[in-house]
Amino acid sequence: MVEIILTVLEVIASLALIVVVLLQSGKEAGLSGAISGGSETYLSKGKNMGLDKKLASSTKWIALAWILLTLALSLIP
Repeated sequence: MVEIILTVLEVIASLALIVVVLLQSGKEAGLSGAISGGSETYLSKGKNMGLDKKLASSTKWIALAWILLTLALSLIP
């Protein structure tokens, strides 16, 4: 019974981790971002910083929960 509950929780954590990672905005990288016009204006620079910080924080916590669930499942005989 415990194994089923932990498995369901791990599936939920896996799906949540996928969704949170996909919702994060991509970071423009180096020269390719400058060539393609990826520079941000002053007004739009901090537009999504609050949401990005929340998503980054939730990614860390969901990943930690997923790791702990995986370890717990591996220890169940």
